[in-house]
Amino acid sequence: MEISLILAEQIVQLFLILLMGYIIVKAKLLRPDDSRSISVVMVYIVTPCVIINAFQVEYTPQVMGGLLYSFAFAGVAHLLFLLIARILARPLRLDVIERAVIVYTNAGILVIPLVNALLGADYVIYSCAFIVIQQVLIWTHCRSLLCGTGGMEWRKILLNVNIIAIAIGCALFLLRIELPDFINQTLDTTGSMLGPLGMLLAGMVIADTPLRQLFTAPRGYLAAALRLLLCPLLTVLLFRAVGAAGLIPDGKNILMTVYLACITPACATVTSLAQLYDRDAAHSSALYVLSTLLSIVTMPLMIGVYDWLI
Repeated sequence: MEISLILAEQIVQLFLILLMGYIIVKAKLLRPDDSRSISVVMVYIVTPCVIINAFQVEYTPQVMGGLLYSFAFAGVAHLLFLLIARILARPLRLDVIERAVIVYTNAGILVIPLVNALLGADYVIYSCAFIVIQQVLIWTHCRSLLCGTGGMEWRKILLNVNIIAIAIGCALFLLRIELPDFINQTLDTTGSMLGPLGMLLAGMVIADTPLRQLFTAPRGYLAAALRLLLCPLLTVLLFRAVGAAGLIPDGKNILMTVYLACITPACATVTSLAQLYDRDAAHSSALYVLSTLLSIVTMPLMIGVYDWLI
């Protein structure tokens, strides 16, 4: 339970930063639209720094094996989420936004700072596996789901800044190229802003959402429960059933980097795609905000379950 308590402390800290974002908009010091500027800094500067820095670890067969292991189970988790969304779509009358919320998590913003805080910088490299798989699915399955057409936007996949950063990081790792200390320190200092910026951004978005409307919509709680409770529970049960943690040395900690990504709230990118393809962006935004707030309680709970079962 020690890990769940540490996670609870981290989430409370992030929640206080979220509250700052909420207050600064309500005080009219910034407008909700100003969050776009923060988003650009976070996506195009901070996140790539975190990813490249994550791959600046010594190449060993154990690290390479752990990375392949995390890719395998990140893929398994995504397949499970896709299956859950497909099975429940008809009986629960899930719309396309709710189905996307079940499958896609906000791992890109939350998982790296959480892994860094809970397990240490050496484990951040393994969290990139989930991000890579999710980015590919966002521009294939999620795009198809929201716009109603098939096909892959390979250009957007390959030119996505996170994918480029991962490619650079992988190349440096595989070629065993170590960056100078001052560059690594710059990357590390810049990357440390990821969690705070992400929650500041969430707070600014929440400030533009009528809270009464947000908390009185029953459908919102259904989608949030599926994302924050059902998906994580089925994931951890699957991991236990196949004995995933015992497949490689240090498997429990490496597997946790995947599991942390699985228990995060709804993905902010789904809202952006909903706007792009003329879907119900307000509904998507509401689910993002509601699931983010509820995750303050559910994430420590789900880590407690993981610590108990794995």
